[in-house]
Amino acid sequence: MATARKAPRMVAIWAVVVVVVVVAADLFGAAVARSASARHAVGKKQREFDYFALALQWPGTICASTRHCCAINGCCRSEPLQTFTIHGLWPDYDDGTWPACCRHTSFDMDKILPLKPTLEKYWPSLYCSSSSTCFSGKGPFWAHEWEKHGTCSSPVVKDELEYFTTALDLYFKYNVTEMLASGGIHVSNGKQYALTDVIDAIKCAFGASPQIVCKKGSVEELRLCFDKDLKPLDCLTTTATNENVSKKKYCPRYITLPTYDPIVHANSTREIITVESEVYGYLYTS
Repeated sequence: MATARKAPRMVAIWAVVVVVVVVAADLFGAAVARSASARHAVGKKQREFDYFALALQWPGTICASTRHCCAINGCCRSEPLQTFTIHGLWPDYDDGTWPACCRHTSFDMDKILPLKPTLEKYWPSLYCSSSSTCFSGKGPFWAHEWEKHGTCSSPVVKDELEYFTTALDLYFKYNVTEMLASGGIHVSNGKQYALTDVIDAIKCAFGASPQIVCKKGSVEELRLCFDKDLKPLDCLTTTATNENVSKKKYCPRYITLPTYDPIVHANSTREIITVESEVYGYLYTS
């Protein structure tokens, strides 16, 4: 009799397990399909993009997980980074997908040599590993961003130098760290801010809604979107309501902009050449 009474519970448990496995498989399958689609697109003609996303990283969230330092990692500098830094300028499609690796061209550091000091300061790698490039190679963080995204930025951006110059111009013109500060949102190791307040501060200063990616309740990335004339544009996933932003990007109602304590590398004062591996967001990987 005892066995008979337990049978329904066992059936229910197995039903839950099956549902979880099916959902996990669907999510994994979708991720694999998107990855396969991106690989399939490499080197093939792709349609023109619809808008730009300027992706910015919050070092306080990313660098807090640094355990082993190296001279090429911006997180390992003696002075902690306390402003948003550039991840990349990404041409995207309105349907949530994006072009990638549109031309078979290699990154050439000599073409952007005058920008190197500025790039090292405001567009550093926050990792020690090398980045993948479009055609089965490895290289600096900047090489990854140019080959994967910059080559798809035509006709707005026509060459490597213009790609990095355009990204830097937008970064300085629309200073997100200052926008948030003007709205009372400051760097703080513990103070929480309402997600809606963070979004409203950006909308007030920038004129359009951002995209926000969180990690364990802290801002990891913030993205500003632009039309092809480089005018502010509502980001694709934030055009409905502020509540929708939280749901779409898995940010809680209250978020933080944390600081971090750098692990200083012995040779961190020497010239830094930035390299980085992929950074994965909640909505898409870039």
